[in-house]
Amino acid sequence: MSSDDSSNVPAPSDRREAVREKAQRVRQRHARVGRLRVAALSISGVAVVGAVVAAVVFAVSSSTSSPQLQPSGAVDGGFAVASVAGVSVLGGSVDEPAPTESATPQGDTSPTPAPTNRSSVDIRVYVDYLAPGAKQFETANAPQLSSWVTEGAATLSYHPVAMLTAKSNGTKYSLRAAGAAACVATYSPDTVFAFNHQLLLQQPEATSDGLSDDTLADMAQAAGAAEPRQVRSCIENGEFMAWAKSATDTAVAGIPGTDGLTLTSTPMIFVNGELYQGALDDPKEFAQFVLTTASDAYYRTASPTPTPTPSS
Repeated sequence: MSSDDSSNVPAPSDRREAVREKAQRVRQRHARVGRLRVAALSISGVAVVGAVVAAVVFAVSSSTSSPQLQPSGAVDGGFAVASVAGVSVLGGSVDEPAPTESATPQGDTSPTPAPTNRSSVDIRVYVDYLAPGAKQFETANAPQLSSWVTEGAATLSYHPVAMLTAKSNGTKYSLRAAGAAACVATYSPDTVFAFNHQLLLQQPEATSDGLSDDTLADMAQAAGAAEPRQVRSCIENGEFMAWAKSATDTAVAGIPGTDGLTLTSTPMIFVNGELYQGALDDPKEFAQFVLTTASDAYYRTASPTPTPTPSS
């Protein structure tokens, strides 16, 4: 090998320096790529978090900006029965006096003032349409309730609640049925009694899926709903389900017009604010309770006018 050829071969120290420079350039290039990747991930992460926050804000603002729909005619969460038409109440009437009939307590022989202005008794029924006891009470007492309302002897209101919402395999039947009752009360108030009656007569099993919204709408139409299209739309869209949930929560916290009573089960029946605790399937016992409550209310408010004594 000539001296000229040997002069062109890099020295070992030069080769090591070249290797170090190349390795440094590779490390720098990798570092730049890593920084770019981290920046990209950070940007995408911020975008995802921003999207989640925006979705939550939208959901909250939507729920707060959309007011809860309120059914028409609701008083303390209940709907007054204006008509008993459309209900077949076979079985005859109960051999009991009308609720407003006055009576002298046994053993009391003092004169009893005859009432001049009779006032009807107020009957309120808190009903969960999946509660077996609610069906028992309706089946046994519909004839006399119908008679009392017709005669003007009693005012009757139904308060739909949803205590058993979790008992229908996730379909929330109690809540849907209560909302359906509110739909009928809003668009066809004269059929409240008839629809309530049908809901209880055709009550599904407590552990079943319950009736579909379409079936509930069909029942409302069969009960004589005056605005069948509006009622069907209301039921199928669940317009008053939120209201039914709120009405249930309110009753659980405290029932208006009572002495601190709260909704603990269904049905709960109040006569002039007094809780009926007798047999649900015994119409005679309930009629006697109504009569006694009405008489007690009369004697608490009526007082005989003293007879003037001639002066000597």
